[in-house]
Amino acid sequence: MTDRTGDICSDDWQRLITAREMYARSSGIHYDEILHQVAQWAQREGSIGKADIGALLLFKRLRADAPWARALMTTADTAVRQATAAATAAVRNPALSRSEAARAGRAALAGLPGFTRGDALASTVLTAAAPHRMAVYDRRAHTALSSLGISLTHASGYSRYIAALDDLLSQAPSPAHAWTPRDLDIALYCLPPNSAGMGSA
Repeated sequence: MTDRTGDICSDDWQRLITAREMYARSSGIHYDEILHQVAQWAQREGSIGKADIGALLLFKRLRADAPWARALMTTADTAVRQATAAATAAVRNPALSRSEAARAGRAALAGLPGFTRGDALASTVLTAAAPHRMAVYDRRAHTALSSLGISLTHASGYSRYIAALDDLLSQAPSPAHAWTPRDLDIALYCLPPNSAGMGSA
C-alpha cells in the first residue's frame, strides 16, 4: 500500500471546521495550556528537557510506567537537551519545508528512549518546539485522514503525515485557510467517525 493524498470536498471541510469549533467549545482555552507553556520554555531555551517531556506526557495522556520512561529518566538531562536542541533547530529551520523539517526533527529524536518507535510523543515534542509549523500525530488523526480518502501507510512516518496536512491546508477554504497544522490535527482528532468521508472526493 502506498501513500495517497488528494483534495477533499467542501462538505468534508465543513465537518473539519465544525470539529475544530467543537474542540474549542468542549475543551475551552485550558486543555492546551501545558503545550503552550512547554512551547514558551522551548522558545526561551532552544531545547526541551525531561521535565518538559513529563508535562507533555500528561498533555498527551500517555502512560509513564513503561520501560522507556525509566530509561529516559536515567538519561542525563543534558543528553536529552542535546537531542531536542537539534530537533528544535530542524523544525524551526525556514530553509526546510514543513515535511523536510519534520523528517529532520524526528531523526534528531530517534536516539532517545521513548522516541525510537511511533510518533505520538515525538510529534508532541516537535509541536512544542515549533507550534506554528508542526502538528501532533495520533491514531485518531490517522484514521480520520483515511476516512477522508487520504491514505498513509503505517510505515509512512511523521514527515509524510505533515506533508498530508500541508496538502490539505494548501486548498483549505475560509476560515480554515488561516489554520496551522496544529489546528488541522485538532480537527482530525475530533472528527466524528460516522461522518468522516461521507462526501469525500
